[in-house]
Amino acid sequence: MMGLAGLLAGGALSFRSQGAPRVLTISFWVLAGMALIAAYLLIPSSA
Repeated sequence: MMGLAGLLAGGALSFRSQGAPRVLTISFWVLAGMALIAAYLLIPSSA
């Protein structure tokens, strides 16, 4: 999941540098954030 978040963040940076629509860039950042949250929630707690 963290790898997916990295790919999405890289895509967002790439789209921003290419001048893509702002909505597309923001959506990639949101998806990257959701992937990081999912990766955090999938880590088993050792409590």
